[in-house]
Amino acid sequence: MPVHHAAPAPLSADELESLTARLHREGIIGLPQAFTRDWVGRLGEDIETAFAEARGRENGAVGRGPNRFYVEIHPEQLSGFAELASHPWITAVAEAVLGPEYRIVEVGFDVPLAGAIDQPWHRDFPMPEETARHRKLNSLAVNVTAVDTEPDMGPFEIAPGTHWEDGGAFEHGMFPPREAYPRYRELAVRKFPRMGDISIRSALTVHRGTANHSAKSRPVLVLGLDAPGAGNDARHDTAVTHEFWTTLPDSVRAHLDCPIVDSLRPITQKHTIEGLVMGESES
Repeated sequence: MPVHHAAPAPLSADELESLTARLHREGIIGLPQAFTRDWVGRLGEDIETAFAEARGRENGAVGRGPNRFYVEIHPEQLSGFAELASHPWITAVAEAVLGPEYRIVEVGFDVPLAGAIDQPWHRDFPMPEETARHRKLNSLAVNVTAVDTEPDMGPFEIAPGTHWEDGGAFEHGMFPPREAYPRYRELAVRKFPRMGDISIRSALTVHRGTANHSAKSRPVLVLGLDAPGAGNDARHDTAVTHEFWTTLPDSVRAHLDCPIVDSLRPITQKHTIEGLVMGESES
């Protein structure tokens, strides 16, 4: 069955300028109703299948705190990958911020299960030199929720504007000192996206997953994008088969710089964020 966008109108030049300005100012933007609920329903099924497979083998899923997991997958494990990668809102923002030769370097998902606790405040990797010196973002993360986020499901929490902090006092360049927590709590905004909504953010913006007090999981897809030379591809093992490659439109192939193989190997997770595995709760 073919999958389709929710027929969003392309972003106008003014809309794109406004969105990129807000992304640079706050570190995150939200774009509602990018996809249909049916499309997201299929995405959720794909995530559920991949999660079960990953948890059934050693190092298939990496812990990011108690009852919280990250799984990297290959693009063809998502039936709607081409629609995701070619969505006009995503491609417009990526080209405006990262340049026309941006690369897709990561496809994965986070799953906070029932009982997940507050993560420590963090960014996903240390600030690159290009960002520190030239105030230029060279990577973006696109998030797509697979469920309607409810207040008790451990919503994502982010401190807008913190992507420009140099992080010199951050442990491993990623974890701010505990004395900074009150300021992040003051800045923090909790996000409650619904099925079909997407967000685009800098993974340098200080954020955390909050405690999941519900009996439900809250899976979220991650599409990682790099400017040329950003280097985040070294953290990931994205590959596609020859057969899948032939099904992709040229507009997607142009941004998918990864090995093309005869058969896929299950990914052994290596995108571990030190400290989150410890499950240190923020008091």
